[in-house]
Amino acid sequence: MITDLRFALRQLLKSPGFTLLAIITLALGIGLNTAIFSLINDLFLRGLPFKEPARVVHLFTKPKGGDTIDYPLSGPRFMHYRDGQRIFDGFAAESFTAFTLTGLGEPVQLQGFRTTANYFDVLGVRPIMGRTFTPQEEEGADVAIVSEEFWRARLGGDPNVLGRSIALDGVAHTIVGVVPNMPAQWVGPNGNEVWTTKPFVIPGFSYERMMRGTAFLRVIGRMKPGQTVAQVQAALLPLAQSYHNENPGKIDADVVGFVKTLPEDVSGDLRPAFGTLLAAVGFVLLIACSNVANLLLVRFSGRRREIALRMAIGASRGSVLRLFVLESLLVSVLAGAVGMVLAWQLVPLVPKMAANFLPLDPVSGIGLSWPVLLFAIGLSLITGLAMGVYPAWQSSRADLVDGLKEGGRGSSGSVKQQRFRKILVGAQVALSLALLAGATLLITSFVRLSHQDLGFQAKNLWVGFITLPAAPYPDMAARTRFVQQLDAKLRAVPGFEQFSSSGEVPLAGGNRTLYARADRNVPPINERTAAPSHDIAPGYLKTWGIPLLAGRSFDEHDLSDHPNVALISQAGARKIFGNENPLGKTLFVTSASVPVEIVGVVGDVRSEKVAQRNEVEFYRPWAQENFPFVILTVRGTLPSAEITRLAQKAVAGIDPTLAIAQPQMMSAIVAQALGQARLTSILLGIFAAVALLLATVGIYGAVAYSVEQRTGEIGVRMALGAQTADVLRLIVSQGMKPVAFGLLIGLGAAVALGSLLSSQLYQISGHNPLLLAATAFALALAALLACLIPARRATLVNPIEALRNE
Repeated sequence: MITDLRFALRQLLKSPGFTLLAIITLALGIGLNTAIFSLINDLFLRGLPFKEPARVVHLFTKPKGGDTIDYPLSGPRFMHYRDGQRIFDGFAAESFTAFTLTGLGEPVQLQGFRTTANYFDVLGVRPIMGRTFTPQEEEGADVAIVSEEFWRARLGGDPNVLGRSIALDGVAHTIVGVVPNMPAQWVGPNGNEVWTTKPFVIPGFSYERMMRGTAFLRVIGRMKPGQTVAQVQAALLPLAQSYHNENPGKIDADVVGFVKTLPEDVSGDLRPAFGTLLAAVGFVLLIACSNVANLLLVRFSGRRREIALRMAIGASRGSVLRLFVLESLLVSVLAGAVGMVLAWQLVPLVPKMAANFLPLDPVSGIGLSWPVLLFAIGLSLITGLAMGVYPAWQSSRADLVDGLKEGGRGSSGSVKQQRFRKILVGAQVALSLALLAGATLLITSFVRLSHQDLGFQAKNLWVGFITLPAAPYPDMAARTRFVQQLDAKLRAVPGFEQFSSSGEVPLAGGNRTLYARADRNVPPINERTAAPSHDIAPGYLKTWGIPLLAGRSFDEHDLSDHPNVALISQAGARKIFGNENPLGKTLFVTSASVPVEIVGVVGDVRSEKVAQRNEVEFYRPWAQENFPFVILTVRGTLPSAEITRLAQKAVAGIDPTLAIAQPQMMSAIVAQALGQARLTSILLGIFAAVALLLATVGIYGAVAYSVEQRTGEIGVRMALGAQTADVLRLIVSQGMKPVAFGLLIGLGAAVALGSLLSSQLYQISGHNPLLLAATAFALALAALLACLIPARRATLVNPIEALRNE
């Protein structure tokens, strides 16, 4: 075996051109596959660090009527399910919130959750230090559990942390435990630092309003052993029905509930895109394998005399087969090593390309872990066997007498070998065309999506988030005074061209409110439709560049003791009022049926998703509806860091205990919203380009080797009177026949692939004939060029020299 391995290495060193081409070709396929598998391993295969995470399910609700948005559960629905269920070992909930931490240097805003006492038990998380919450602490105790990162970074790893007090929103909380850092897949890319109790408290909401059925809780349940998701789904139906019967006036009386396991839930939105990428890199690897297998087949068939001599002096077919398979394995192992280096360089680039939308651990990130390394090694070995066995087997079946008679002549191989090589070329072309077509569709879709009119001007727009603690800002009036004071402070800041405050920003989510026409039959609360609603201060429309199409905007006179007013989007006015003039009309909004007069119509804004236009959207004055979350917006040409510094100074001038969180340019939020589409299109474009390159090189290599092996035949043809054009036509036609076959198969595969990609496309058909035709033409042109170069070289053969060599 060692002797054969050394011989195989010497043979590869004798042909450095072939060896280098084969290694580079395979390294691209193996490297790209390893890089994508690294991401898939981190996102889908590594598993959540919870106890038996497959037994934990996440409960959602959907309103009847086909709304595609997944909603959380309301407080009363959670309580009803918790008290009536018999299918879970544990049932818990949490609500996202933000806390302002003071007393440890400059004020800083933290991401956190308010949880039920049993939350960590249901997840299956054990504290590093201390304990979790007790049932007695759920409703009224000011206690906190912090993450390991918070403990080490903010508290210096204090060994006496238990019992230590931290100020959250101005309220002292006693630390009772430290838990491991939670995975980004569950808490988000920004991580989570603190958990407290009082899960049924919504900042800015009264308990009575919360109990109307507002959805805000992320609910989880640990299934009993042996339970399936289908059984749980079925068991929830009678609970939903009994909730409807007992609470007919609740907002969520008629919503539909469903469940997902945690592993499915945290990666569900990413699975289609990464399934596409995995298929794409699989295509690249198949193209690379067929490319090298074709080269090996031509290379091995050119060594028929060597094979015949070995078998004539007693070598068995098995030993010959082993020798050649070792050669292909050696190529694949070397390519695997180069591929792993390539993957190691590529993997860190992907999160940067993803605009922070991927739920990757911000501390450890991703890398070539042991599973990934084993995957790469296994892939290399399987690749070597797959591409080497058939060429070696076919070559070892050479006829002994014919092989010895060939002497120094080259050979293009048997008819079966030539047919197999043509099949490989056709397969390369078919796979390349399918991949190119898919990439073209997704790139075109992304271009259209990225050029979609968002309804606002994101350029030079800065945003920052401020949480107002309940004690100093207990009601709408106090929060209104803060915004008014902030407005006065910002007016004195040079370089701030425009500024405003609001409760949400486009593309970052927001509140949805119920609405109904006041001049028609008003449906019950649970039958009303919900739409995005934004609480905005005067100047918001101008700052964001949202056009006012009719009526007026809000001003300093729209206060809480004045008539309630609202703005409505153009599409909303059309949907609700048809051809009627909406100005002066009254709507009932929120679960309290607050009457508001429409005083203006504004342009449509993509407030939730770039690819989704809301049919209805409302805006209400900050003084008449607000919550303890202020989003400050500044338009200016100053650098982002300078705007942050000046804005923080203005906020501190009003209240030094407040902090601005997540300051960033709006362009970054837009990029994040486009992150998945951008990542998919860029990576797929790279894979398609590599596939086109490999296919072109493969076609060129196959035709060039064939021409080299047929030098004598070409010399005879030219000696007998064949013209240059005849030789050119012969080589090109023979080279293009398998290409044409591959194009036909590839077009069918591209049409099928377009159907699979339809859910990922925006404003483009998966069967766009123009794009398919353009892709096929580009690939055919590349194949033609790959055939023309060796064909042109064949016409330069000197017949005398060719016959002398023959």
